[in-house]
Amino acid sequence: MTRRRQATATLFVAPFLLLFLAITITPLAYAAWLSLFTEKASGLGFGGAQTVFAGLDNYVRALSDAAFRNGFAVIAAYCLLYIPLMIGGALVLALLLDSALARMKRFFQVALFLPHAVPGLIAAIIWVYLYTPGLSPIVDLLQWDFLSADHALLSVVNIATWQWIGYNMIIFYAALQAVPREVLEAATVDGAGGIRTAWSIKVPLIRAAVVMAALFTVIGAIQLFTEPKIMNRAASTVGSSWTPNMYAFTAAFDRHDYGLAAAASLLIALLGAVLSFVVTRATSGRKPR
Repeated sequence: MTRRRQATATLFVAPFLLLFLAITITPLAYAAWLSLFTEKASGLGFGGAQTVFAGLDNYVRALSDAAFRNGFAVIAAYCLLYIPLMIGGALVLALLLDSALARMKRFFQVALFLPHAVPGLIAAIIWVYLYTPGLSPIVDLLQWDFLSADHALLSVVNIATWQWIGYNMIIFYAALQAVPREVLEAATVDGAGGIRTAWSIKVPLIRAAVVMAALFTVIGAIQLFTEPKIMNRAASTVGSSWTPNMYAFTAAFDRHDYGLAAAASLLIALLGAVLSFVVTRATSGRKPR
């Protein structure tokens, strides 16, 4: 019976393992292989280019490039603006929906989640249209140049917040449904008002969900690419290496330096893995009080 159960479990797990191997492990291994080589012109340049072993040289080049390092500075500034705005807004919306005064809860859940259903590329194109002077009524009304270099970060934060606030609101709202009703009733009997109950009872009890959402948002921020890339095409105020992912894309497809692009990608993946470990450590082993 035990062997049969093991065989059944293997049968169900095998498709995932095969896909994980094909889609994640194999590309990472290939990127690691590419990162160890570089192309150099042979002779006086008339003999074409040849692939030579570079060792860790591509990693040194990426880390010593100010454009690559500045990309992480942009991500850090992006997180400082985006995470409090998005997490705080999603938490407030979830608490409002969970309150006894809320009406039409299903409607507002769907309405707030709908922006997340729009593909990121399509959403970025729509927002670039709304950011373009002469085309957008918003720009003329607010007298604000959303595509300028000084406002580019705020414009990207606005797009990401619009797309993800409803998604995280659903996560927090689901966590709030697991809060024991008897605890809330006891708080009401003790004389706690709605705001006091939300701040002192509900928020601490869903802390694990909030921390998980915040840390996964940081991991997702490392992969920031679509929104600034579309803005880069619409206006050159956002550089082609504005984020680490854009740096790797430019190295691969504009400069055809695949070794450098692979090294940069693996450094990004390594940082993502470290943050994933932080997520696991921060959210595991928590027992409800």
